[in-house]
Amino acid sequence: MTLKLAPGGIAWIDGEWKTLDEASISILDLGFTRSDVTYDVVHVWDGAFFRLGHHLDRFLRSTAILKMDIGRTREELAELLAECVRRTGLRRAYVAMVCTRGRPAPGSRDLRLCRNRLIAYALPFVWIGGDKAQKEGMSAIVPQFRRIPPESVDPTVKNYHWLDLERGQLEAYERGADTAILLGTDGNVTEGPGFNVFAVYGDRIVTPDRGVLEGITRSAVIDICRERGIPLEIGPIPEARFREADEIFLSSTAGGVMPVVRLDDRILFNGVPGPVTSRVRDLYWQRHADPRDLTPVAYLAEAAE
Repeated sequence: MTLKLAPGGIAWIDGEWKTLDEASISILDLGFTRSDVTYDVVHVWDGAFFRLGHHLDRFLRSTAILKMDIGRTREELAELLAECVRRTGLRRAYVAMVCTRGRPAPGSRDLRLCRNRLIAYALPFVWIGGDKAQKEGMSAIVPQFRRIPPESVDPTVKNYHWLDLERGQLEAYERGADTAILLGTDGNVTEGPGFNVFAVYGDRIVTPDRGVLEGITRSAVIDICRERGIPLEIGPIPEARFREADEIFLSSTAGGVMPVVRLDDRILFNGVPGPVTSRVRDLYWQRHADPRDLTPVAYLAEAAE
């Protein structure tokens, strides 16, 4: 029997394969009622996972910190993600692994009695900002309210505590911008809805060291800069200094390296992506041909040969 592919996306949940429209969790799952969940997302580009090992390591570190058990080894998890991609046939995909706390036992609120739930799914690749933003750059605002402090919610554990980020995104829409970049309670730059932030001063790049998810695309940019001799600093960026940046760019699994050409009312680099940003963006996509970072997917037709 030939397996029918699901190019629109597929999910593995409770040991079953379902379309994305069919996949669901209980309204009593603490991942839904309390946002007690961690997740990670890796992309497939031209038939290969990019930096899959980095994503697996971060996800398993997150589940360990939250005292969750996915019930699978690292190798079994990697194979499950590959199977998600195989069943879609997609050569460019967005692939997620999710672990929720699960439902509490009847009559109990004891977190230790919950059965953690692993979910995996794949869908067509998602771009932040779309193709136009990649080429022409994005506009961003800096809201006055602050990001959730890391002393409250550890941002290195990828989570769904997004209300501050969502609030920033809504304000960006209201002010005619594409996205928002939030400051921490200390007044330093943190991150935005689904991305890390980089500021460029001359030929030197700076990215925040605190209050941010340690993004896999962020780490790829850091590695590229170190290998290519591009000066890069990981440290605090106060708001006033940030507003003086020559260039600003964002990084995300869903979009790679994305230029910012306007910050509030200030136009950066004449409203076009700057030279440092453009170079880093080109090097990032060139990195997708580097075998060190690739895990090819054995698609169904290939596996049968």
